[in-house]
Formats: sequence, C-alpha cells, structure tokens
Amino acid sequence: MGANGSSYPHSCSPRMGGNTQTQQTFIGTSSYSQQGYGWESKLYSLEHGHERPADRKKKSLGLATLKRRFIKRRKSNRSADHARQMRELLSGWDVRDTNALVEEYEGTAALKELSFQASLARAEAPSLQRDLAALYQHKYCTDVDLIFQGTCFPAHRAILAARCPFFKALLSSSPGYGAEVLMDIDTAGIDVPMFSALLHYLYTGEFGVGIAEDTRLQNVDVLVQLSEEFGTPNSLEADMKGLFDYMCYYDALLSFSSDSEMIESCNERGAVAAVPTGSSGGSGAPGTPDEDLRAHKAILSARSPFFRNLLQRRIRTGEEMTERTLQTPTRIVLDESIIPRKYVQVILHCMYTDVVDLGLVLRGSPSSCSLGEVQALVSGCRGASTRTEEAMELYHIALFLEFSMLAQGCEDIVVESLSLDSLVPILKWSSQPYGSKWVHRQAMHFLCEEFSQVVTSDVLYELSKEHLLSTIQSDYLQASEQDILKYVVKWGEQQLIKRMADREPNLLSGTAHSVNKRGVKRRDLDVEELREILSPLLPFIRTEHILPPNSDVLSDALKRGLISTPPSDMLPTAEGGKANAWLRQKNAGIYVRPRLFSPYVEEAKVRLVYL
Repeated sequence: MGANGSSYPHSCSPRMGGNTQTQQTFIGTSSYSQQGYGWESKLYSLEHGHERPADRKKKSLGLATLKRRFIKRRKSNRSADHARQMRELLSGWDVRDTNALVEEYEGTAALKELSFQASLARAEAPSLQRDLAALYQHKYCTDVDLIFQGTCFPAHRAILAARCPFFKALLSSSPGYGAEVLMDIDTAGIDVPMFSALLHYLYTGEFGVGIAEDTRLQNVDVLVQLSEEFGTPNSLEADMKGLFDYMCYYDALLSFSSDSEMIESCNERGAVAAVPTGSSGGSGAPGTPDEDLRAHKAILSARSPFFRNLLQRRIRTGEEMTERTLQTPTRIVLDESIIPRKYVQVILHCMYTDVVDLGLVLRGSPSSCSLGEVQALVSGCRGASTRTEEAMELYHIALFLEFSMLAQGCEDIVVESLSLDSLVPILKWSSQPYGSKWVHRQAMHFLCEEFSQVVTSDVLYELSKEHLLSTIQSDYLQASEQDILKYVVKWGEQQLIKRMADREPNLLSGTAHSVNKRGVKRRDLDVEELREILSPLLPFIRTEHILPPNSDVLSDALKRGLISTPPSDMLPTAEGGKANAWLRQKNAGIYVRPRLFSPYVEEAKVRLVYL
C-alpha cells in the first residue's frame, strides 16, 4: 500500500455478495475530507472527484445551493402585473412613507435569512474519523494485542493492515484471534506515548494526539525514519474504501431470515448466531455462506450503537471465546422484515465511507419490509420504489441502527428530490411522528417559495388543511394576497366537493350521475359549509394588502359572506380619511406586517430610488 493508491494481495477475495467495481457516487451527504500530519509532517487530504453518469445532473446540498434553490426570483408577465399594482399603490406616497416600507421589508428579509439558516440546522452526525477515534479509545471488538515496551495495545487487525504496509506484513505472520504481537521497531527514539499517537493516526488520519507540541516538533527526524520503516499510508478515506471493497480480515457475516422463531432463538443468545462458515445452517436457517455479506465487527461497533450493543452482549455470554477457538467469523442474523437485504450494501458502504450511495440498492431483491405503512404512503402501492421512497425507507432503518450519518444522508436525498410532483408525499411523510422534522422544514420552505407554482397545479388540492394553514401564516410566502385568497377559496370549494361525493349513496357513487362524474356548479355549493371549511384559514389572509384595492376576488368573497367585514383600511377613521395598514407609524391600530413578496419588494426599492 503506497501513497498513490491502495493495493491488496490477490488472496484477499472481494466481499461476498457485492460488486467490487461498483462506482462510488456521492448523493446528498457531504464528503468529509480528513486532515492529519503524516509521518513526514506533511498534510494529506482526499478530494473526492468521482464523476457521476453524464445524464445525471450534478447537485450539491450545501447551504448556499439550498438558498439559491429555494430563494430565487422569477421574471414573468405575472410578476410584471404585481409590480404594476405595487407601483400604482406607491404613486400617492411620499418619500418618507416609501422609505419606511422599504426598511420594513429589509427587516423582514433579515429575519427570513435567520429563519432559513435555523431551518437548515441539525445535530452534527459523527464522521468516520470521529467514530474510529472512539473505537481506538474504547477498544471495541479488538482481535490483536500489540506489545510495545511492556505495554499492551489492543487493536484491530483489519484497520492496521489496510492502513499500513508494515502492519500488513507483520500481522500476516501472526494469524488468529487475540494474537499477541511483539513490536520490534528499528527506529530509535520511539516511546510509548509516541507509539500510541502513531496508532491513533492510523485510525483517524490525525497525528499528534497525546503528544505535546514541543515534543512533536523535536521528533521530526524520528517521524521521517518511521515513514521509511512503516511506509506512508494513503488518506483514511481511500484506505477505508479499499477495506470495504476487499473485506480483508473480515470477522462478521451478515445473514438474513424471515423465520421469526429462528431469529427469536438467536436473540436469546445475544441476537447473534455464530456458526462455521462451511455450514449452510440447515432448514429454516438464514442464507448460505455465499449469500452472506462480509463485514468487520470493529466497523459495525464503531458506527452503530445497535451493532455495538448486540456484539457486546454476545461477548458477555461467552460466545466470543468459542469463535476464537474455532477461528470462525460471527454470523449476525438480521430480521429481513426490519432490515431488508436490498439495503445492506448501502448501509455497509456508508459505514466505511460516510457516503450514501443508492446505486448499491439491490433493485431486484424480493426483500420484505415492515415499513409497509411508509411505503404505501409515499408510493401509492406502485410497483418499483423511486429513489426518494428508498431514501425514506432507509432513513427509518438508519434510526433503528442509530446510525446518524446514514440518516442525514437519506434526508439530503429526499430534500434534493423536492419538486411539485414529490412535494405532497414528502410533506405527508415528514409530518408523521416517524418522519424527519428536518426534511419537513425544507419541504415547507419549498412550498412557501414555490407557492405561485403550486396553486396553479393540482398539487393545491392535495395539500392538507394543516400544511396550507402553516403556509399562509408565513411572512415569507411568495404570492400576492389576492392570489392567496383566490386559491384558498378554490381549495375550500374542492374540499366541499369531496365531502359531497363522500356523502353520496354507494349505488350512486362512481356512476354518471355522481358528483365526481357530472361535476358541481358553484351555485350548488353550500356557502355555510364552505365558510366552515375555510374558517381556520381566512383570518390569516392579509386582506388589507390585497392589490388592486378594488379586487374582484375580494369583492366576490365579501358578497358570498366568506369574509364578514371589509379590510380595516377601507373603513374611514375617526379623523376622516383612511388609515394605511402597510405602515407602522400610520396604522391607527390596524397595521399588518406586509409579506416579503419579491415583486412588491423590488418595486418599492425602485420607487424609492426615483423619488
């Protein structure tokens, strides 16, 4: 293994059940570029430059990209109409009032930026580097003991061999679980703290932990000599990707079963069944060895508290000693109704690389899944799952495994797929107790920004009352008040038609005379029932800001009794004249914060320049 790439002996066979040549694709998650001081005091970093297929659009979900995607301005004829209406409103204002309105808009814009940044916030997921540092510190599932100057260092054979040519050659001559290996280092000046720091570097790519700064600087020559004796490792990411591809020194087999009795029996023994690799397991057992997936207990323990607790429980039962005696890997039996086999390659790949690659999903797998409610919700009982649906399902598996890096990667994929077509399923899923609150915030932000597009499509009628209510309460909704009123009423009328269809007798429903077939005229709608449907929504429409003031939409709503009183700024004040609901200083108690609607904001700024 040299500095320019990973190399593995031909005796290290590819991992079972996977394709070693699978292209690595970065989707949604950030690639963590680890930095550390090499043994020659050089800084190594890995730049992930893997190309996606040519027909796949490159996307990034960084804060800046999300901001550009959600907060964008469109130039259209409709925007020109809104600008004209705002220009007519401001034509009678003096410069002080216009300036006051612009300042109000600027304050709201600052709040929107803070709100947007807050919506993107989420707890930082532990990276591969951080989890491997904890693995070295806590010594989970060690399988070799290094003896240096009378001090024992429990370690993990696979990680050391993947990271360092010296250890790769040394450990190959000391096979077996729990082997004690005496470290004979030719380089002079190495003490126990420095040796510990070198091991920490192999696990994390960071050198110097546990060594004082002045001591580290005094031993530069020692580090140069060590690089000659040990060899210079690649970046942590490259070596861990190689370990995933080749699975050298694997000590665990992931097996799958839908036999509840067999799984329960395994659970009684620590949820792990240890069997010889040459055994098929007999009737009712999980898969044959050729169908099992190889893994390393150290990586499973480091990345997932679920696997760590499972393996620790097995150690307490004494099965660890049996496996060491028989020289057999541990077979971990997974319930396929909870963790479908088709997703396990994705899970393992993320454990070794911090990258969620849905290209590793076994599309033709007949795996069952206990998340039927989620699948039905997002797919409508269709055959093949979409990329978004797979990310949703995998998100729940990640929560079960307590693997937050995978969970956040799935969240990123779902948010990346937001569009008019996927908006409602994503909103429904993320609103559930089992959904992602982070995804829900992004979906609601998308709905507010794309509201003008949503209301002119059938997506409007699929929105729930709760989602529509939350949207029209926002100060940042990208729509005029006239359009908001117009389409909220349309939404209410559609809800009433659905009620009428549901009340039809079974014999009539679906026939040519049914409501759905013959249609309903507006005059046939019960205004009282429509008012009841719209009563939670209409109070949040800022009728004082409807433009033009003589709006037909507003007049119609008043005539039908949907709005009981006209906007307060249309009523005369005690002093005579009319109050201005747009301005704080001229509110006469009726001020309403104007929404940060882009065409209005831009026109107000242009007007201020020319005054």
